[in-house]
Amino acid sequence: MLTAARSGEVRGAQWSEFDFHGADSAINATSATWNVPAERMKAKKPHSVPLPTRALEIIREAESLSDGSGLVFPGTKQGKALSDMTLSKLVKELGFDADVHGFRTSFRTWAQERTNFPREIAEAALAHGIRDKAEAAYARSNHIEKRRKMMEAWARHLAEQPGAAVRIGA
Repeated sequence: MLTAARSGEVRGAQWSEFDFHGADSAINATSATWNVPAERMKAKKPHSVPLPTRALEIIREAESLSDGSGLVFPGTKQGKALSDMTLSKLVKELGFDADVHGFRTSFRTWAQERTNFPREIAEAALAHGIRDKAEAAYARSNHIEKRRKMMEAWARHLAEQPGAAVRIGA
């Protein structure tokens, strides 16, 4: 939920995909990034996800659960990722009447209604491509630093902390 990634991307996350450069033991998410390979992305293009501080904390906590398979979130069967059904069941057991994919919709609605982050930044966070071929040919940036600010604001919103509806300059 903190990364606005698809369930399969998260469930299949490998330790080797995380770049904690600049993220010390005191949990500093100023440059921590999760690099999802193309083969696990819907559009078959690699996607870099800036990690908000809370996501980095959860990932660091997950290290103690490592089964040696390389998976960040291993399932109950050795070497297998957490299943989609297990994740859905967990969400229901925690009392949420929600579909896991709906968290992405919540993120997009929040970005649209509660912030002034440009549409293109929110769409980049969701790994949505640019449909206009001419525009896509010139759009080379992945907006990682703007997305990093947006994802921190999203994490604050989820934690119900004041200032979650931040503006880009904040």
